[in-house]
Amino acid sequence: MGARGLAGRLAAARAGALVGREPERAVLDRMLSGAAQAPFVAYLHGPGGIGKSSLVRYAARQAELVGRRVVHVDARFLDADPRRLEEAAAPACTEPGTVLLIDTFEQCQPLETWLRETFLLRLADHAIVVVASRTAPDAEWSLDPGWAQLFTALAVQPLDAAQSHALLAARGVPAEQRGAFVAFAGGSPLALSLAASVPAAAPGAPWYPTGDVLTTLVERLVGDLPSTVHRRALEVVAQAYVTREPLLRKVLGDQDANTVFSWLRQLPYIEATPEGLHPHDAVRATLEADLRWRDPERYDDVRARISLAGLHAVRSATADDALLRVAEWMFLFRDQGGPDNLYNYRTHPHIEDTLLRSEDVPGVLRMAEEAEGSASAAAVAHWLRRQPEAFRVHRYAGSSAPVSFMAILRLDAPLPEDRAEDPVIAAVWDLVEAAAPLGPGEHLGIRRFAVQPGGHQRPSPLMDLISRRTIAEEMRSHGRAVTFTVFEDADRWGRYLAKAGMPEVAAVDVGGLLQHVFGRDWRRQTVEQWVQHRARTAVTPVATWPATASTSGPGDQLPRAAFEDGVLEALRTWQTPREFATSVLLHSHLVPSGSPDPVADLRGAITTALDAIQIDPAGVKAHEALTATYITALRTHKAAARRLGVPYGTYRRHLALAKERLIEQLLRQPATTSTPTPPHSSPEE
Repeated sequence: MGARGLAGRLAAARAGALVGREPERAVLDRMLSGAAQAPFVAYLHGPGGIGKSSLVRYAARQAELVGRRVVHVDARFLDADPRRLEEAAAPACTEPGTVLLIDTFEQCQPLETWLRETFLLRLADHAIVVVASRTAPDAEWSLDPGWAQLFTALAVQPLDAAQSHALLAARGVPAEQRGAFVAFAGGSPLALSLAASVPAAAPGAPWYPTGDVLTTLVERLVGDLPSTVHRRALEVVAQAYVTREPLLRKVLGDQDANTVFSWLRQLPYIEATPEGLHPHDAVRATLEADLRWRDPERYDDVRARISLAGLHAVRSATADDALLRVAEWMFLFRDQGGPDNLYNYRTHPHIEDTLLRSEDVPGVLRMAEEAEGSASAAAVAHWLRRQPEAFRVHRYAGSSAPVSFMAILRLDAPLPEDRAEDPVIAAVWDLVEAAAPLGPGEHLGIRRFAVQPGGHQRPSPLMDLISRRTIAEEMRSHGRAVTFTVFEDADRWGRYLAKAGMPEVAAVDVGGLLQHVFGRDWRRQTVEQWVQHRARTAVTPVATWPATASTSGPGDQLPRAAFEDGVLEALRTWQTPREFATSVLLHSHLVPSGSPDPVADLRGAITTALDAIQIDPAGVKAHEALTATYITALRTHKAAARRLGVPYGTYRRHLALAKERLIEQLLRQPATTSTPTPPHSSPEE
C-alpha cells in the first residue's frame, strides 16, 4: 500500500470516529463551500483533549474532497518566530482558495496580533483560515468592525452523555462499562479514548483509570507546570466545587495564594465565573484520580484542608449564604452518598427557605398530619408554641404556600411538658441523662421534623435544603454538646449517617410510626475534627456516641475503630500539640483517670509505644518510618523516603505496616503514669 493510500485510510478512519460537533462542522462546511456571509477565520478554542485537532483534521479532509489545497501548520515547532510561521504558511499567500490550518496556536500566542494585523492580509484570494488554540482569542478580533464580520470564535465544548456513549461504542466498549468511563471523562474525547484503551475489567468489577492513563492525561490536559506550588493549587481546584482566593489562602498560605490565583484564571481548562474558578470536568477528574493514585495521604490531606476551609466559610457567611457555602462543602462528598445519591450539591433557586410565619401554622399542622399522623402533628403543635423560631418553611418561588418544613430544637434542660407532649424528646433526654449529661453552659440540638407530604423522606430538592440547613446549624452553633436527628426512613438515611459517624441511638414509637434517632456527642469529636475526618477517604467513622452508660471521662474504653483513627490523627497532628486537647484518645486507657496533664500523658504514651516497637528489624524499620514521617515532620513522604534511603513504594509499605504495629502496641500498652520527654524534631529537609 502506498503512503498516500495509508494517509487516505487514516483520514477516513479519523473522520468516521468524529462524534458530535455538528455546530462547529456546519461553520467549517460553510467556509469551505464559499457560502456568502461565511467567516474568513474560524478560531477553535478549548482545553487540551477537547477535540480541537479532530476538527482541524475534519476541515483538512473536507477541503481535500472539494479540491482545495491544504496548508497544515503545527505551531509547536515555530518557537513564536513570525518568520517561521510565514515560511510554513507561504503557499497560502500564492494559491487562491488555500485552506490554512494552524493547530496548537497557544504555543505561539504572542504572534496573535501580528497574525491578525499583518500576515492574514497577505493571503491569496478566497483563502480561509482555521486556528486551534487552548487560549481564547483576544477581544480585538470582535472589537475591530472589519474583522468582526470575517471572524468567528468557536468554543469547543465537552461532549454530552449521549455523544460520549456514541464515541465509546465506536471504540468497541461494551455498554455495561460505558457509564463509569463517561462519569470519569467529563465529556473529554481524549479522556474517553484513553479510558477505552484500557483492557476491560472483570465482569462486575469497578473500573478505575490506570497509572499510565492518568500520566498521559495529566501531560496532555494540563501540560508542564511552573512549580510545585502551581501543582498544589491545581490539586485544590480539582477537589473544591469552586475556588476563591480565601480558599487558596486557607490551604496554601497567603504568599502562595497570591502567586497562583491570577495564573489559575488564565488557564484554558479553568472557567472564571462570578462565583469563582471551576475546572473542566475532565481536568478535575484526572487531577483528582492522579493525586489519589500517586500520593493517597496527600490526597486525603488536601481534602481535609479544603473541608476545614469550608467550615470557616460557612461560619463567616450570612445566614442565607450559609446554605450555599454548605452546598459547596458537600461537593467533597458527591461520590460517597451511595446509589441513592442522597445529597445534591447544586442550588435550588426555585425553592425558598424561610422563617415560619404566623399564617403558615395551619398548613404546617396539616402537612404533619398527612405525612406522619395525628400523634406527630400534636408534637409539632407543641413545639410551634414552645419554639416557633426553630421552624423553617419551604415554598416554591412566587408562592406563599408552604410545601415542606423542618424544625431544629435547642434544649438545655428537660421540661415535664416536653416529655409529655413528645415521646421522641422524652427518649432523647433519657439517653442524654444516662450516657452524656450536659454540663454548665451546654445544650443539645435536635433536628426533630423533616416533613415533605407525598414524598415521605425520599431524596429531593426539599430534603437537600433540609439537610443543608441542619449542617449549617451544626457548624455555626456555639455550646452544643450533643446533637440528634430524626428520620422515619432509617433504611435509606441510616447508611449515609453511619458513614458520617452518626449512629442510630434509639427508635421511638409515635402514634404507631417508628421514628429513628441518630446521635452525636461533640465532646468526643469537635466540629473541626469532624469536618477534617469526614473528608479523609481511608478512615473509619469515629464513634461519636458513648457505647456505655458511663460518662465519657478519661479512662473509658473506646471502640477499636475510633481508637485507630485517633492514633492516626495524633500522628498527623504531632507537630501541633494544641490539637491533642480534643483528641478522642484522651478518653482511652492511655490516659490515667484524674491526670493533671492528660495531653502530656497521651503524647508520652505514644512516645513510649514508638520506642517499644523496636524489638526486631521490622520494628526498627517501623520506628524509622513513623519518626521520619511524623515526628521529624519532613515536608513530603518522598522526602521521608529519601531520608530512609528506600524507594518510595517500599517506604509506603513500611509506613502502612508501621501504623498497624504502633496501633497494636498502644492497644496492649497500660496507661502512662509519667510523662516521658517526647523526641526532638529535626529541622525540615
